[in-house]
Amino acid sequence: MQYKGRHYNLKKIGWLIIHCIIIVNFIVEICYGFYQIFFVLLPPGGKKGPLMDAAKNISFELMAKRRLFAAETWVAISGLSIYLAVIYRDKFRGFFTREDA
Repeated sequence: MQYKGRHYNLKKIGWLIIHCIIIVNFIVEICYGFYQIFFVLLPPGGKKGPLMDAAKNISFELMAKRRLFAAETWVAISGLSIYLAVIYRDKFRGFFTREDA
C-alpha cells in the first residue's frame, strides 16, 4: 500500500467532518420539529403528545403552526434519507439484491 501523504489525510478528515456536520444538522432539525409539535405547540389545557380528539377544539393559527413544523420535519427526514442513500448507495445495494436465485 502506497503512502498518499499528509494532504490526502487532511482532505479525508475534512470531508468526514463535513459529512458528520450534515448528518447531525438533519438529526437536530428532526428532533427540534418533534419537540415543537408534541411538547411546545399544545392546545389550551391539552396534554403533551398527539392531538387526537383535541384537534377539533384548537385555533386555526395553532393548527397552521403545527402543520408547518410537521412539514419542516418531514422535509428534514426526507433530506436525511436521500443524503444517506446517495452517500452509502454502494453499501445499500447489497440489501436489495437477491442472491438465492
